[in-house]
Amino acid sequence: MNALLDLYVDYLICSTSYTTATGLSRLTNNKITHDKITRFLNSKDFTASDLWQVAKPLYKDIEDENGVLAIDDSIEEKPYTDENELMAWHFDHTKGRSVKGINFVTAFYETRKGSMPVGYELVRKTKIVVNKKTGKKQRKSPVTKQAYYRNLIQKAVENNVDFKYVLNDSWFSSSENMNFVKKQNKEFIMPLKRNRKIALSKQDKALGKFVGIDSVRPGENAQVWLEGVDFPLRFTRQVFKNGGGVTGILYLVSSDIELTNEQILTIYKRRWKVETYHQSLKSNISLEKSPAKKPRTQANHFFASLCGYIRLECISRMTKHNHFALKCKIYTEALKKAMNELKIFHAPSFLQIEDRELVHA
Repeated sequence: MNALLDLYVDYLICSTSYTTATGLSRLTNNKITHDKITRFLNSKDFTASDLWQVAKPLYKDIEDENGVLAIDDSIEEKPYTDENELMAWHFDHTKGRSVKGINFVTAFYETRKGSMPVGYELVRKTKIVVNKKTGKKQRKSPVTKQAYYRNLIQKAVENNVDFKYVLNDSWFSSSENMNFVKKQNKEFIMPLKRNRKIALSKQDKALGKFVGIDSVRPGENAQVWLEGVDFPLRFTRQVFKNGGGVTGILYLVSSDIELTNEQILTIYKRRWKVETYHQSLKSNISLEKSPAKKPRTQANHFFASLCGYIRLECISRMTKHNHFALKCKIYTEALKKAMNELKIFHAPSFLQIEDRELVHA
């Protein structure tokens, strides 16, 4: 890893506030100037290929033939940063509204030994179009997130990443994506939206007889067919309660028809690791703390944050502490050093005042 990148990654992990070139320079006692750090962040375009080179050593340690590849997107929110092709408005389906920030799609590898990003795509809205309803100009990406989804899987296959299942949310559960995964000789488990229709036999599919998924009561041998998918799928569902106590239903299909309902649910739970990955990027590795204004420096800061996740994951495997516990330990040790530094200045003590008050009381 480049020495400046290495230093910058450590800075992102240790920092608890905004991460600036000036701040990092100050930590080196100005031995490395802020101009040099700024030039480094703007010197080249770091890509997913560069990330794979960083990730390889950890990948070799956690590689497993029963690994899963979770594909998911998230948004690095930056409401007060100037808009550009990378820093744009994106619809956040978790909030039901558009937010400004960097939209990214990750290929996230997970095994019983560890987890890591093995590929990523940044959504760049380089086209300016006119909204037909409002008449206002808005940015649009020439590449869809569905295309990014397929690109990330194909790249993982080309890099010989060893995984058996692809996992994703309903946003990526199109028939085209299902067929693509199967053509890569991989299996998948995907949730279906409530409005999807399924056929209960191959004959029903040929006759166009489809029913709503909420009308099916799946058993151990429930096989269904989807329009546009040439192979049968194992179907099951899970009833759950969310944090607000509201009951929901998750409808799942798998291309591996040999799986039982319980196996499908158990494997799909492993997708949750990609959500904790998003949380760790934002909470532990200063993803949203950069004041960078240009697309290149913003993208390179993002790349460095992914490198930071991989570094924390390596440390986590050695120490048996998760990312959040490691960040807490770093912060606590930093506070201890700050308290000791304060004592050097002989700050006035209020202990005597407190003792007098106790006596009079």
